Formats: sequence, C-alpha cells, structure tokens
Amino acid sequence: MVDEQNPIQAADSNNTDNSQDVVEQFLANDPYKHSQEVNFEDVPEGHRSGFIAVVGRPNVGKSTLINAIIGQKIAIVTPKPQTTRIRQLGILSTERMQAIFIDTPGIHQPRSKLGNYMVKVALNSLQDADIVLFVSDASKSPNMGDRNVAQMISEAQPQVILHVLNKVDLASDPSVYQENVEAHLSLVNQTEWFTSIATEGVGVSEIITAIEKYLPEGPRYYPPEDVSDLWVREIVGEIIREQILLLTDEEVPHASAVSIEEYLERSNGKIYIRAIVFVEREGQKAILIGKGGAMIKQISQRSREAIEAFIERPVYLDLKVKVLKNWRSNENALRRLGYRTEL
Repeated sequence: MVDEQNPIQAADSNNTDNSQDVVEQFLANDPYKHSQEVNFEDVPEGHRSGFIAVVGRPNVGKSTLINAIIGQKIAIVTPKPQTTRIRQLGILSTERMQAIFIDTPGIHQPRSKLGNYMVKVALNSLQDADIVLFVSDASKSPNMGDRNVAQMISEAQPQVILHVLNKVDLASDPSVYQENVEAHLSLVNQTEWFTSIATEGVGVSEIITAIEKYLPEGPRYYPPEDVSDLWVREIVGEIIREQILLLTDEEVPHASAVSIEEYLERSNGKIYIRAIVFVEREGQKAILIGKGGAMIKQISQRSREAIEAFIERPVYLDLKVKVLKNWRSNENALRRLGYRTEL
C-alpha cells in the first residue's frame, strides 16, 4: 500500500485517514528544494547525486523514458502531445548515486495561460540542473519545436547535455533514419548521445550509467525508497486525467483538469476518492458524461482499476464533471487547480 500523505515510495507504508487539501503544499513545491533532511551520512565514499532536467518538444517520449529509468510508472503516458502539465520529480536511488529527474511539460507554442505555465515550467527546469537530458524523436527529422528546445538548452549553457534519440524502432527507412540522427545531433553540442526505445526499456541502462558518470558527488536528498515527490492524491488525479486523454478527442482532453476533493480510508479498508473533472464549456461536459452516462462510467471504471493497481487497495471512485468557464485562461482557477502562474 502507499501512504497518501508522503511522497510516492517503492516500499509499503500505512495509509492515514486525512482529507486535507494539498493544493497549497503543491503550489509551494519547488523541485530543487526538498522537505527531507539532506542525508550526508550512510552513503558510501564517492556517492553521487543531483538533478536531471528532462526536456524536449511534446510527445517525444519523455514521460515514458522517466518511467523506464525509475522502473515504475510515475508519469502519465498517452499518444497525445502536452500530456505532462506539472513538473514531477522521479527519483532513482542506487547504492552509488541518487538521480533526481524533473519530468517537464513539452515545450510548445502556448495558446493560453495554462500553456504559458507549462512552457515556463519546462524552461525553469533547465536552471540549476546538473544534467540536461534532451529527448528527441529519431523516427522523424527535427522540426521547429526541436530547434526551439535546442536553442533554449544552448542559451541555458548546462555543463552536461545527454541527448537521447528515442523511438528508433519507428524509423522505416535506414537511410532516412541515419539522416534524422545526424540532423538531431547537429542541434546541440551534446556531451554524449544515445539511442533508445523507451517503451521497451532499450538503451536505458546505458543512459543510467552515463548519468552516474556525470553527476557530482553529493548526499541523498530523499530517502532511498522514494521514487517520486508527488503525493498519492496527485498521482490519482493524473491517472484519471490519463484516462480522459486516452478516451476522448479534439479539445476535450486538453480542456479537462482533475481535482481530488477527498481521499479517505473507510473502516472496511476501501479507499473513498471524490474527484471532480473541470471542463470549460457545457458541450465538453456533455461529451465527458456521454450518452446515458456511458463515457463517464468508462472513464471511472478504467481510472478505478488503474488506481487500485497503483495503491494496491480497493477503491470507490466518486467522479463528477463540472464546468469552470475558461479555466485555462483564469489565473485564480489555475492556482486553485495547482498550476503556479507566478513561475
């Protein structure tokens, strides 16, 4: 089981009965500041640690790569771009190192205040990072999005750039693939580069080895059993949003935000979760509910199954849909939903 009030852990811990809203704690969160007491002891001589900013244009496989490196799912993955909205910490601890990954939203041309927030989050992750992990889609030639990301990386002047050419299995023509590789490698002055199939874990061990090589010596910033700094209720919200992204099309998934209103352990051991999906228009609400409630039932069922698999507890999910008009362009609404507009 997983503790709802602590960062996500690989080890089991006890759940507590607490429905306290975590928005303010989340808004105050800074990935480069850690609430845990830094552990300078109990680490071997030469122990390495630091922060790795994972950047790239939308839909190149950043979240999939993070999940593969950590060894379990902490970031949602869908075929749609701009899936990641919040900056997540993924933590890989070994005896010799602790690598803290910042999984960022894809850098894109923003069309709303939410879009501005997502881009600012990605850009801020480049600052103070010990390593930049630049992820590209090797099955395609670089586009303007790739070039924009590369320019931002170059302007940040990180000491170490590890360039991961992902999705190499999707390149159909070997000659075109080689051209793509050369074109991507010309974008930045990378320290090292790698090929990867993140969905299958191919190339991951080589990337981890390079990360350990380039991280500076340092302490453990988080307990070794932690794999993320997100609380369970935040992960639960992302799981629900993932199903919305997978099951709906057009503007609906990107106009949806999930708020976990209650997370309670009942006396029978079942976890009660009350969640609200906010959309911007009545038409979007109607699509999410579906004819006779069919769509919201499907979203709820799939979300519940995924949450139960994650927390290893039976779940009762109370899922509702409400309209919060134009929330993506409303700073108060963005803050209420956990997006730090002052970044």
